[in-house]
Amino acid sequence: MKRLHKQHDRFNALPLRDGHHVSSDNHSYLSGTLYVIAAALLWAASGSASKFLFNGGVSPFHLVQMRTTIAATALALLLAGRPGLLKVAWKDLPYFMLLGVILAAVQSSYLFAISKIHVAAAILLQYQAPIFIAAYAVLFARKRLTFWTVMAIAGSVSGCYLMVGAYSLDILSMSRIGILSGLFSAVAFAWYSVKSEYGMRTYSPWTVVCYALVVAAVVWNLLQPPLGAFAKPYSAVEWSFIVFIGFFGTVLPFAFYNEGIRRITSTHAGIIATLEPVAAGVIAYVSLGEVMELWQIIGAGVVIASIAALQVHHRPETPLTSTSAGYSERYGP
Repeated sequence: MKRLHKQHDRFNALPLRDGHHVSSDNHSYLSGTLYVIAAALLWAASGSASKFLFNGGVSPFHLVQMRTTIAATALALLLAGRPGLLKVAWKDLPYFMLLGVILAAVQSSYLFAISKIHVAAAILLQYQAPIFIAAYAVLFARKRLTFWTVMAIAGSVSGCYLMVGAYSLDILSMSRIGILSGLFSAVAFAWYSVKSEYGMRTYSPWTVVCYALVVAAVVWNLLQPPLGAFAKPYSAVEWSFIVFIGFFGTVLPFAFYNEGIRRITSTHAGIIATLEPVAAGVIAYVSLGEVMELWQIIGAGVVIASIAALQVHHRPETPLTSTSAGYSERYGP
């Protein structure tokens, strides 16, 4: 394990503070924020590309199989030139397997929710993830959240509610299994965020993402006929969108998100990631001519203001008790 630490020192140079990789340097926090913003923008662009494919008749489940398979293959090939980033301890394989299964669960539960309830409701439910991440930080990591962190969570979640137009939906009348699936997607994404943070105490963000994607790709190729989605007839334009989603909508945003987590903690990264539905709305407005209502514009402003406030007033969460550092060295309880 010491050898692995040495191989990844350049990726783990940030000091550990209260169980988080956080630097007191404002530049480091800014860079972490920009990484997560970049991830949110790429996810938003990927969502618009996915919508184009769905409208063309591509199955969401086929797209996820292709997306994870392309992403896992591309990232593994990229890291093959730096074999140190692919080297992990045998005893850590169960951790990576579970992380990949959870990543696959995030996608499958979200798609299932979309199939049962309104898309806007599914998006809103998934972006309850910051609440679950914060709850984990308080209840299990024994952290005391700052006032501005709590306000940013409230602002980003309420802003998402307005941005996706959920105020015009009767969510409680929708399919109960669909609602539960959407909430599970949020919990799964929160779990992925928190456990990625602990994995990055030992490994680089790219290593964590690579193994998670490889396992997720295996899961999706077991749930469906292996590589079956690739055998479907697609046009050249559709293939270009599929490849874009696989690399620019999966590899880069997940790697950027993990880089952000390493710098600003999973709690803050989860809040900033709520920029995705805002970016998706703007992209739809510009490229597809979709109309944004006044409340949606207000919601976008609330999300952006929450992220800005977090940037100005950021401070690391402090321990609730003197035993708060009593985690295992790498992955928490």
